[in-house]
Amino acid sequence: MLDDPIAFFLTIATYGTWLPGDKRGWVEYRRGWQLPNAVLELEACARMSEDACVLSKHERLIVEKQLNETCQHRGWILHAKNCRSNHMHAVITARDVAPKKIREDIKAWCTRRLKEGAGFTRINWWAERGSIRWIFDDDSLESVIEYVNIAQDRIERDR
Repeated sequence: MLDDPIAFFLTIATYGTWLPGDKRGWVEYRRGWQLPNAVLELEACARMSEDACVLSKHERLIVEKQLNETCQHRGWILHAKNCRSNHMHAVITARDVAPKKIREDIKAWCTRRLKEGAGFTRINWWAERGSIRWIFDDDSLESVIEYVNIAQDRIERDR
């Protein structure tokens, strides 16, 4: 079918690093992009059950290794991955699999590995959901792969 996506571009923030009301703007579930709201951000922060999760270099390597393993085990194609200190990106082709299942499997397996490799006890590693963008053509796939592999580092360097 022509309308089927050829891949999914997932972005998953770590727990507490991009709260509702965030000064950068934020995405509300089923309502889309929202403007900053300092009061809402303070309320969300007050409801947090633990500190925000900032991944160390070692933890980021654990996540990237687990992304490889999960995709290989499931028979999915991992086009690109990039785990940052406060989020991860993955570009994945998985035929006949709901993108939310892909996201939940990735979060679950990465959480398991992080808990095994962490020197402390943490309950919340990831934000509740995460962004899933559907990729329908080769040009878009090439663009998101470039963004994940190259542009992320340029953005960090330019800050």
